Amino acid sequence: MGLLDRLRDLVRKPSVPGLTVDTPGVEIVVTAFDPAEADSSALARSPSWVAEAPAILRHHLKLPPEKVAEAASILAQDGWELREQGPDGEFSLTHALRVQTLDALHCAQERSRMAGLAQRLGGDSLGWDALQPSGAST
Repeated sequence: MGLLDRLRDLVRKPSVPGLTVDTPGVEIVVTAFDPAEADSSALARSPSWVAEAPAILRHHLKLPPEKVAEAASILAQDGWELREQGPDGEFSLTHALRVQTLDALHCAQERSRMAGLAQRLGGDSLGWDALQPSGAST
């Protein structure tokens, strides 16, 4: 996400007041775990996704436990929050979370970024999903 995109996001009024990564009552509205599927296709096949409403974009990562703090530091620079979910063998399952309005371009850019980061740190990016409050269109 570039500087201009961040400035636009700051100026825009959110459709759902106060949506945070901790907002209760959110549900998964889009999933994208197949690396061969375009992000635009994942968004298009979702009947629950509300394009105009902000969503919690959640990337699922497997990282070496000793690299989690480094990943959190890198991602925090662009407003991502990294949360450990638990061990998975020699890896730590983590979620990178951020609230944003979804579109295919930004989802694809962030998927690529997460894959590159995970690979550099010796891990893997499993895919992403997005959550929105129940009845986000209201």
